[in-house]
Amino acid sequence: MTAETGLHSTPEIAYRALALLTVALKGEGLEQPLVERLVKQYGLASHFTPKELAFVENAATSATEQTQFSWRYEAAWVLLWAMGYVDALAKPATICDVRKAVTVMKERTAEQFIAGVRIRPVAEVLDEADLIYRYHWAVVDARVKNNPLPVGLDPDVIQERHYALNWLIGHMDQGWDDVSTDT
Repeated sequence: MTAETGLHSTPEIAYRALALLTVALKGEGLEQPLVERLVKQYGLASHFTPKELAFVENAATSATEQTQFSWRYEAAWVLLWAMGYVDALAKPATICDVRKAVTVMKERTAEQFIAGVRIRPVAEVLDEADLIYRYHWAVVDARVKNNPLPVGLDPDVIQERHYALNWLIGHMDQGWDDVSTDT
């Protein structure tokens, strides 16, 4: 975390996004040799969490793991937004533009990716964190009370966004694998 921004540093956010995109690509079925090439090309080996690294290095992952990590596109999308690569976060009703997310990565080296970052104002990020918290609360409240989910909201998209935003703002100073999304 940087004192001047209240957010993680630009390189931390950028490498977190690149790591998330890589695990999501593997979760989606990218072949192991291509995953290894991405890790090397972007210098990501030291930027994965222990859980991510175990997944990335395992050539025989389970379908459950693949599904879990493919959802990280949504978290990466939030970080791409925070870095200025995505114009707006739409209502969390549908999955993000995976093709665009991957293209942002594919068209740049790690250095170009970091150099192109334009971190959004902290107030804007905090507003988005507050909004996603409220969406998440509405979804959880409906589930707990056995009510229908609020129309037009995707609970999985909300969960991933909440996770990424809480990490981004340093909620409870937790590392990526330990981020809390309590409502």
